[in-house]
Amino acid sequence: MIDDIVSITVRDGTPIAARIYRPEGSGPYPALLAASPYRFDNNRLPASAQFLWRETGPIAWYVEQGYAYVHMDVRGSGRSGGVFEFMGKNEQADLYDVIEWIGRQTWCNGKVGGIGQSYYCMLQWFMGALAPPSLACLAAHDGLADVYRAGVYHGGIPCDFFPGYWWYQNRFINRFPAEGPAREQTTDLGALCAAHPLFDDFWRERSAREVLERIKVPLYSSGVWGKIQLHTRGNIDGYALAQGPKKLRMSGAPNAWAAAAEFASVDFHKRVMLPFYDYYLKGISTDYPSRPNVEYAVRGTNIVRSAESWPPPGTKYVRWLLNGLPTGSVVSLNDGGLAPQPASGPAATTYHYPDPGWVAGVVGFGPEGPRGGFDPVRRVLTFTSAPLAKDMEIAGPGKVVLYASSTARDTDFFIKLSDQFPQSAEDRAKGGNPLAELITRGWLRASHRALDPERSTDVVPYHSHTAPQPLTPGEIYKFEISLEPMAYLVKAGHRLRLEIVNGDSPVSEQLWVHYYRPDKIGADTIHHDTAHPSALLLPISGAGA
Repeated sequence: MIDDIVSITVRDGTPIAARIYRPEGSGPYPALLAASPYRFDNNRLPASAQFLWRETGPIAWYVEQGYAYVHMDVRGSGRSGGVFEFMGKNEQADLYDVIEWIGRQTWCNGKVGGIGQSYYCMLQWFMGALAPPSLACLAAHDGLADVYRAGVYHGGIPCDFFPGYWWYQNRFINRFPAEGPAREQTTDLGALCAAHPLFDDFWRERSAREVLERIKVPLYSSGVWGKIQLHTRGNIDGYALAQGPKKLRMSGAPNAWAAAAEFASVDFHKRVMLPFYDYYLKGISTDYPSRPNVEYAVRGTNIVRSAESWPPPGTKYVRWLLNGLPTGSVVSLNDGGLAPQPASGPAATTYHYPDPGWVAGVVGFGPEGPRGGFDPVRRVLTFTSAPLAKDMEIAGPGKVVLYASSTARDTDFFIKLSDQFPQSAEDRAKGGNPLAELITRGWLRASHRALDPERSTDVVPYHSHTAPQPLTPGEIYKFEISLEPMAYLVKAGHRLRLEIVNGDSPVSEQLWVHYYRPDKIGADTIHHDTAHPSALLLPISGAGA
């Protein structure tokens, strides 16, 4: 294998460094372009889940299959010149120039495809929108398309992932690479994010969702259900909005670490990605054209389904109404109910915050106190259904409609939909909560409730995040809160559980925590009477529809 480091001068004179791995011989070979701020100097490290940013896929294996693999350090990172822009216009333009430089090389057959996970995928959307002539296809795996809504401001609520954890680890691996010179990155991403709390021109420039319709090259949008706090909706939107030949595949990997291990494996690329690349970059007959338009794993099962479109044809939306009747199935601040029909009981549910029982964010201890560990449900609002009479398969986006009031001028809604497992009477009597599996999430800052009428639909509310509207304390407002797309089977005998609170916790969110603000003090009321039908709207697929 030939392993070269080159410097490519782009249109504004900035040198962009790239590492080229290619087979011995003159070729010509098709090329795969991976672009990120994670430094090709770190490719000596194993592509293991320990290093979540090693998202290149198996480089040496692709070279063995007859591909040149080009790994580019984006400007302001690694060995490239310039200042890091976090997907700004110059970083985007560099992609065009590097792709065209690759296409002109004697060892290249003139065809370039995009490759890589997460940040690599986020840049693939821009590659497609820029439409350099040498770009032949995109295999966009596990990457958001709207960094404001999907990563930095969930529902308008600041998330610490990008300005905190992500920016720290990116500067760290640039400063202490596995080989090569140290690189100091002077960009203050935390300050940049804080300076732009609304969806303004800064974020619009960095939002690939604004330009997804410009993608005309063949697209294989490959997403992961377990990344709903970051990437999942990006792959759904990429598939929905791109205008060229396209297919969608959604993996059942349950979390970021499992997703990293999946993409690092040769088996995944041999089965999933290589037939796509071989077809479009080498002109080889493979099974890719005969694959369904949509393939998706159903979480909670071992089933992989196929469909003509997403959501699957025949999907029906079912409304579940919140009520104040206790279920006796869970210990929470209220233990409310959830049912397809209106129910009697209290007309509203109120909770005060910050709750004195919270220990880590909104999570408290279990019934045994500190010795018993954390209980993520005990100190939040819950609305739980009766045990399901039959299996219920969910497939598509959903939403929650809340009628709510607050004593404050603003508040936050953190929504979780969970599959609550059956619990024995003996265990219930001990006061511990039943096991549960998260299905999906949603977020909304109350002052960001205004909808974009052009992009919102009956089932997918799309918030503009441009002009916050403070609350009048005590006044009841209607809030539509989008739930991230999902595919999940809730089994007969299990219960649906909706959780509502005004924060989250590092105990449950891991990398994607939203730190609790000290000025969030007050009381919120969820109204669920006949005049205020707060409800969960779910996409039901298959026999349960």
